[in-house]
Amino acid sequence: MTAGLAIEQLGTGYPGRAVLQDVNLPAVPPGTLVAVVGPNAVGKSTLLKAIAGLRPMQGRITLDDTTLTDLPPRERLRTVGYLPQALPQSSSLMAYEAWHSALRASRGTWSTAQRETAIEAVVAELGLQALALRRLDELSGGQRQMVGLAQVLVRAPRLLLLDEPTSALDLRWQLQVLQAVRQRVQQQGSVGLVADSACSARRRISSTDGQSGRRRAKSVMLAGVRPSTPRRMAIHVTMSRSISGRLAAIERAPARFLESSALRAERRPSMLLCD
Repeated sequence: MTAGLAIEQLGTGYPGRAVLQDVNLPAVPPGTLVAVVGPNAVGKSTLLKAIAGLRPMQGRITLDDTTLTDLPPRERLRTVGYLPQALPQSSSLMAYEAWHSALRASRGTWSTAQRETAIEAVVAELGLQALALRRLDELSGGQRQMVGLAQVLVRAPRLLLLDEPTSALDLRWQLQVLQAVRQRVQQQGSVGLVADSACSARRRISSTDGQSGRRRAKSVMLAGVRPSTPRRMAIHVTMSRSISGRLAAIERAPARFLESSALRAERRPSMLLCD
C-alpha cells in the first residue's frame, strides 16, 4: 500500500482551453504540507478544483491507494476538504451554525458531543471564540474567510485543499492560520495543499519559523505540467512532522528554480522535497 497523495497523468481545464496536461506527482506522504505557488492564471486554482472533483479531468488521483473518483459523493465529502478563493457568502447564520451544518453534511454519524468537541478544538486553534455567536453578515471579509477555513478543518478530512486561504487576512492572522493548518496536518497524518502566489507564500512560510535550516533540499522535476501560459507553477513540499529549522530552504528554492536554464527551457513546475 502506498500511503499519501499521488497524481498520474492529470489533465484538466475549461471548454475549449486546456490548462494543465499530463500532471504527475509522486506520492506525497501523510503528515505533509504542500505549497502550490506561482503567479496568477498559471493553474493553481484549477489544479485544486480538479483534485476536489469540481472540474472534469483525465488521469488518476489516489489517496492512500484509493482512487478519489471511485468514492461515492458523501465519502468524498468526508475525505476531501476544499476551501475556494471566494469568501463564504454573507448570511444570517451564526458562525457556530455554519460549522454545525458542515459537520451534519459530512459527519452525519458523529454524535452531538463529538461535533461540539470538534468545533471547540478548531475554534481554539484558530482563535475564533469571539466570532462563534456572530452572524456571517456582521463579519468582515477576513473574519468570514476564517469561518470558512474552520468549516473545512472541523470535518477532519484526510486531504486539505486550501485556495488562497489567507488572502483577506493581515500578517498576524496569516501566520496563525498557517501554523494551525500545519499542526492539523501533522497531528492527523493528513495531506494539505495550499495554493498561493510565489512571493506571499515564500514570505509567510519562511516567517513561521525563525530557525535556519542547514539540511540541503533536493529538487525533483514534476513531470509533464504544461500550463496554458508561459509561466511556471512550483509545488513545494514540506514535511510537517519534522519541519522545524528547515523552512529557510523553502525560502531560497523559488529563486533557484528561476535561475535554472533547464526550467526556463522546459517551462515545467517543480517539486521541492525537504529531507
